[in-house]
Amino acid sequence: MRTLIISDIHANLSALDAVLEDAAPFDQVWCLGDLVGYGPDPNQCIERIRALPGLKCVKGNHDAAILGEIDTWAFRHEARESLEWLESQLDPENKTWLAGLEDRLDLEKVTLVHGSPRNPIWEYVMDVSVAYENMASFETDFCLVGHTHIPCIYMMSEGTAPTPTLYFFQPDEPFVFYTKSILNPGSVGQPRDHNPMASYLLVDDEQEVPWLYRRVAYDIEGVQKRILAAGLPLRNAARLAEGW
Repeated sequence: MRTLIISDIHANLSALDAVLEDAAPFDQVWCLGDLVGYGPDPNQCIERIRALPGLKCVKGNHDAAILGEIDTWAFRHEARESLEWLESQLDPENKTWLAGLEDRLDLEKVTLVHGSPRNPIWEYVMDVSVAYENMASFETDFCLVGHTHIPCIYMMSEGTAPTPTLYFFQPDEPFVFYTKSILNPGSVGQPRDHNPMASYLLVDDEQEVPWLYRRVAYDIEGVQKRILAAGLPLRNAARLAEGW
């Protein structure tokens, strides 16, 4: 079984298509939310995600906000402007589909959330202390999170007083982990680790070392032009070029 793991597409169709092409073939997809927000292609991205094989998808904070589940005043200025624009753009059918997403999915060995296992929509897992506090909030072998746009893994150490250790993934380097962990695949559509290339994870059960972290280039300039043509904030376009 070959599984594609993606998060934080943020209405960036060019980045999403580049990831789907680079990762193919795959049997199933785990998507960690925030399909919309910031970018110019919300309907196209939702429709592309909806059509993926074996899809398991959870709701992100931007997805929740466009549904009225989070007050948009909780967001920064450019995010709020993007959500206000999205209100007039999102097709009713796609909005209904977003509304049907769960905040959290507990599968056989993995928990899927956008933010954290104890606060699936909103909490950021940004450091070792927050990761440690969240380890008791899931019973599966590992938890997949998004939200921070930073690709990394918090892996529990073994021993009498286990604590998480933070590791940053290396592109194209297969890896394996043996202890309870929280993994973040990074962002497809708006990376924030100063690498502008779209970020994702693959896991292939048939490989001796099953996990692989990937980065892929896409047409950033084309997305920037669509952002500006839509009247979205300039910052939404500018940050894509340098990944911040």
